[in-house]
Amino acid sequence: MRSRLGRPVRGVRTVAGQVFVLQVGVVLLLVVAAVAALVLQSRYDSEREASNRSMAVAESFANAPGMVSALRGRDPSAVLQPLAERARKGSGVDFVVAMTPQGIRYTHPNPARIGKHFMGSIRAAAEGRTVQETFTGTLGLSVRSVVPVKDSHGKVVGLVAAGITIKKVSGAADQQLPLLFGAAAAAMALATAGTALVSRRLRRQTHGLDPAEMTRMYEHHDAVLHSVREGVLIVGGDGRLVLANDEARRLFELPPDAEGRLVSELGFDPHTAALLSSGRPATDEVHTAGERLLSVSHRPTDRDGGPPGSVATLRDTTELRALSGKVDLARNRLKLLYDAGVSIGTTLDVVRTAQELAEYAVARFADYVSVDLADSVLRGEEPPDGAPGVGSPDTVGSPDTGSWGAVAAADGARTVLRRTALSGIRDDGPLYPLGMLIEFGPGAPQARGFRTGAVTVEPFLADFGGWQEQDPELARRIVDYGIHSMITIPLRARGVVLGVASFMRAQKPEPFEEDDISLAEELVTRAAVSIDNARRYTREHTMAVTLQRSLLPRMLPEQNALDVAYRYLPAESGVGGDWFDVIPLPGARVALVVGDVVGHGLHAAATMGRLRTAVHNFSTLDLPPDEILSHLDDLIARIDQDEGPGGLDGDGGGGSEGITGATCLYAIYDPVTRRCTMARAGHPPPALVRSDGSVEFLDLPSGPPLGLGGLPFETAELELPEGSHLVLYTDGLIEKRDRDIDTGLEMLRAALAHPGRTPEDACTAVLDALLPDRPSDDIALIVARTRVLEPGLIADWEVPSDPAHVAEVRAAVARKLAEWDLGDVAFTTELILSELITNAIRYATGPIRVRLLCDRSLICEVFDTSSTSPHLRYAGTTDEGGRGLFLVSQFADRWGTRYTSDGKVIWTEQALPLSKSGKPRT
Repeated sequence: MRSRLGRPVRGVRTVAGQVFVLQVGVVLLLVVAAVAALVLQSRYDSEREASNRSMAVAESFANAPGMVSALRGRDPSAVLQPLAERARKGSGVDFVVAMTPQGIRYTHPNPARIGKHFMGSIRAAAEGRTVQETFTGTLGLSVRSVVPVKDSHGKVVGLVAAGITIKKVSGAADQQLPLLFGAAAAAMALATAGTALVSRRLRRQTHGLDPAEMTRMYEHHDAVLHSVREGVLIVGGDGRLVLANDEARRLFELPPDAEGRLVSELGFDPHTAALLSSGRPATDEVHTAGERLLSVSHRPTDRDGGPPGSVATLRDTTELRALSGKVDLARNRLKLLYDAGVSIGTTLDVVRTAQELAEYAVARFADYVSVDLADSVLRGEEPPDGAPGVGSPDTVGSPDTGSWGAVAAADGARTVLRRTALSGIRDDGPLYPLGMLIEFGPGAPQARGFRTGAVTVEPFLADFGGWQEQDPELARRIVDYGIHSMITIPLRARGVVLGVASFMRAQKPEPFEEDDISLAEELVTRAAVSIDNARRYTREHTMAVTLQRSLLPRMLPEQNALDVAYRYLPAESGVGGDWFDVIPLPGARVALVVGDVVGHGLHAAATMGRLRTAVHNFSTLDLPPDEILSHLDDLIARIDQDEGPGGLDGDGGGGSEGITGATCLYAIYDPVTRRCTMARAGHPPPALVRSDGSVEFLDLPSGPPLGLGGLPFETAELELPEGSHLVLYTDGLIEKRDRDIDTGLEMLRAALAHPGRTPEDACTAVLDALLPDRPSDDIALIVARTRVLEPGLIADWEVPSDPAHVAEVRAAVARKLAEWDLGDVAFTTELILSELITNAIRYATGPIRVRLLCDRSLICEVFDTSSTSPHLRYAGTTDEGGRGLFLVSQFADRWGTRYTSDGKVIWTEQALPLSKSGKPRT
């Protein structure tokens, strides 16, 4: 460069010379600034020191011990003057003055001024505050402080002032000036030496160019740097941006003050920021910058002795930009579909799933969405047979009429759909309302989509391309409202069209395009599968509930022993195996049964039905409660053996579902004796509510749940007061996920502890207190109020074991029946009792007892001590006997045998004759 210019660069024209002159000027300026700062700082420090010293002396003297007593003494000046002078000389202040609150001096360096008024501001000090002020006195610029002297009650009894001239504490600047000038000289020497070194390096770096030539060269390089269509970023070794050309600023939208800031603070993509900060070499790496895709090459700058840092070149191409758009579109679409999979189909409810589809689509790419389904789909059934989607409305749900104008098809074919879901950006849209049963004509897009499975696109509704024929008036209102574009897509799942979904735009000005159609189809396809799953679940749930309902008692049998009320509530999802029953027994007795099969679903419901049937069958044998539970236990064990893994209907692979357990409580109440016999198998104990409202949970022996086998069941017998309530329930009433069983029992006790309630009122109160918002288990509840058979309707006789006394019993029975106005059945009853008593005398031993009960029927009972049960048989033509029980079975409505602890009872039941008015007797 020197040879090109033809002359060396000398003097101040060179950059080195200008740098030297500049450094000398900077050093001189710094020396002047330092001297000025030192003087100002010294003055400030002197004033502050004077203020602090005067205030400290004044406060120390004012708070000295004995100060208050000295001020109140006879001669304060005699006491305080020598002390003040000693304090003044020891502290170096100019004066220490003690005075009255009114400013009359007690002390002063000049005794002639004692008794004179203090010159200065003392009003604030007399009010109890300290005063400090700067003034110019005879000694020069000074600072004085006035401090109040207070007694023990806080009253100001005097003042103390201390003052000092500022020049006494100044002088630091004079001592520091020589040092400052020495430092300045040393700095000049170092600057000269440093400038020589810098000049040599600058001459080598600038090739002897003067500033003008360097400026022209820099402008040329800068123009080239900012004119290229590739971005350039230079990053220093400290991670800060050193330079960015115009293209880089455009690509990354960098702020004007980007140079000098950390790369991590400039809003780069994290991947790009990490590359620029790392110094890692890279070639044509793809990075994002907003919506752009950039090809980035990165190299470090310190390989050949250069400065630490790195340089990156950026290239934005048309191909990469197009690829970026496709990738973003695909990514957004995948994210939309993924979110749809999470948001749609969260429940197994058809209506809720349809509403989720509508709400999801409105929030993302449509302004109004409606979902119309066939009524059969809502019931869990298949769509109508024949052409897909063609059907007629239910008889009970004829299509709505009125301003909406549901129009039947001109050819008689009707596509009838229910508006199941509706969502929009506003609630006043002119669309068919939610829940309406709509008859779509053949020209309606919904009808075409439902019948043919085709997608219908109406990009411009205002063209009225035929869609308006369904309801012209409504179509005009829709267009006037601003809805301008519509897509109708059938909801198809597993080859079946369940309904149609309609997507409409109003606020968004763009009509639906091809990408919107494909996206809507994918959304509808996913929603259709969820809706079909919900439909199938609804069908299965309805079947299970129907089965369960059919297996439970539809109405309670008539009986006079108990006033019974009950409640049965299935779980919110699924069906369970809870059951209950009220079974009339011979002798006016009644059996109450409550049970629970563990688990949910059809298997639990079917098992419950089998157990309930078995209980009825065992009850006809008139077995005691413990024996009935033993038979149920054997039955469940046999069911598990037959249906469990490897059972009769299995293949040894465990395909069948076994019973995991069941609980049961069986109670028999006798209204004649008021005795109640109970046994339970793993079931919660019953509650007894007495007439005074007291509640007792009966302490019954707790047998194991049914199905375990190997352990016996025990029976408990107790006497129930007339009018008391016996409460039986399943564990779903008292157990809850967030509530233990003891808490549930106490809540049940509190709900029952109210006297005077009817069984119906008691059931209502219990459910109001304990029913959870979302029952997770079935709930069965029975409340039975005890009755007692009136003594006048009971008659019994002891019969000696002698056939001669049968006639006496017959006569007594005839008289009792006449007393009960039952003479019409006297002959039949005498015949029945004659046969039963004769058999007992002939085949049994011990005492014989006859009892008549007049309840809903006439009950005849013969007690003996034999355990042999009579059997009905047909006598031969040559037999002289054997026809007794046959006659009994012909004349009685029912007859049977039950065993007691000391023998058996043979009983018969006869219907009561009609009263004289022709009505049944009560």
